[in-house]
Amino acid sequence: MAINAEADIQAACRAARQLAETLGFSRAAAYHIATAASELAANVLFHGGGGWLHAQALFDAQTQQALGLEVLALDHGPGIADIALALTEGYSTGKGLGCGLPGVKRLMDDFMIESAVGAGTCVKAIKWR
Repeated sequence: MAINAEADIQAACRAARQLAETLGFSRAAAYHIATAASELAANVLFHGGGGWLHAQALFDAQTQQALGLEVLALDHGPGIADIALALTEGYSTGKGLGCGLPGVKRLMDDFMIESAVGAGTCVKAIKWR
């Protein structure tokens, strides 16, 4: 879904939680996913100037059972010059508490971030069942 306004953050959070519940994640895991989606969508909007958040089920190719849920956040904003610093607890380039990206990393099972200054950022976070 496109992230271009604050209402889109709420919609992304709700959609991620609903998908997690549909896939059979526990209530706690569904809220972890929703919180991560909310934080990533907020980053896309406030730091990246808008972009996309995509949530999808990850299936076993043979059994077609849902194994996990992937949240992908993309923007074409200014990028992150120092990813290690951005992942440091308490570090913030804005007015936040500096627990956004580190929090997403803690809440999800797998976390990957790629960014290029002047070209944008891609964050992929996965929660396994």
